[in-house]
Amino acid sequence: MGLIQIDSVNVLVRSQELPLFARLGPHPRTLIHDASAAGELFEYWVHEASHVPTAHHHLYRWSMQRRLRWDALQRLATDRPGFIDEVYQHVVENGPIAAGDLKQRDGKKGSWWDWDDGKIALESLFHEGRISARRRSSDFARLYDVTERVIPANALAVPDMPEDEARKELLVLAARYHGVAALADLCDYHRMKVPNCRPLVAELVEEGRLIPVDVEGWRIPGYSLPEFSIPRKMSARALLSPFDPVVWQRDRTERIFGFRYRIEIYVPRPKRQFGYYVLPFLLGDELVGRVDLKADRARSTLMVQAAWIEPAAEASSRAQEVASEMLAELQLMAVWLGLEQIEVVGAGDLAPALTSAQRA
Repeated sequence: MGLIQIDSVNVLVRSQELPLFARLGPHPRTLIHDASAAGELFEYWVHEASHVPTAHHHLYRWSMQRRLRWDALQRLATDRPGFIDEVYQHVVENGPIAAGDLKQRDGKKGSWWDWDDGKIALESLFHEGRISARRRSSDFARLYDVTERVIPANALAVPDMPEDEARKELLVLAARYHGVAALADLCDYHRMKVPNCRPLVAELVEEGRLIPVDVEGWRIPGYSLPEFSIPRKMSARALLSPFDPVVWQRDRTERIFGFRYRIEIYVPRPKRQFGYYVLPFLLGDELVGRVDLKADRARSTLMVQAAWIEPAAEASSRAQEVASEMLAELQLMAVWLGLEQIEVVGAGDLAPALTSAQRA
């Protein structure tokens, strides 16, 4: 995967935990925290806020060297010259700290991000790579510290790479993670812009590090690594986070699976089609259903608020199979989350089959 996108939504579990569950099944829920504490992962703006390997730190330094164009940052530089360096020195002397620990936290707060001057300074330093961050396990807050105390020395000792060379390495990594991808897919993985990367992909093809491929049903060219292979059979079974790399590029999800997916957290309840926190269900090499889940921790219950089957699976009379396989995955999830029961509320066209499988 190469990176794990971070998201604060916790209606089921912190979203960054779900990609690990999809691939590993039940596992110690401290894995990400432990890997970060051991210096194996660090947080940076990659595909949004993400956990990434510290071994890749040098691949993002070109981004760290780019100046942020925030109006708030320009205002801060004008109104309070030297303030960012003061915050940096505060972190040097007192880190690791959360944004709320700053005594300088006295600016006017914004209406959405709740960023005042101290937070803006920390985020600027974080972007520049002068400070780094890990997440506090108790409340998910970022803990900022000087980079030399967060990133292992051997990772920091790797020489910087020129921007274009670093971008090319990230594009090759994206091709490895995807298997097959269009140009936009390769760029989106590490949130790079297509115009910047188009000539670099052409260079990688010329160098033989990427090969162009034709994909049945695609009207655009695909790319893959030269050594890629197509497995004869896929035996995957997984509930996928809305922020899982398999489905986070919605256009690619439609191209590969014929599965239209939109997260509906910010959609008003009356306008939601499938539910608040809907996880696509992968079975074999198909997305065959989707399920709206919530962890009711007070009742120790994994709530299935809605379950849906995809038209292709329904047309092939696979509802009972899909329901049985989905229930098995839900049972694993309930155990992993320490929940004692599963409750199917009943909404959705797969809910009756899921209820039947649960009774059986």
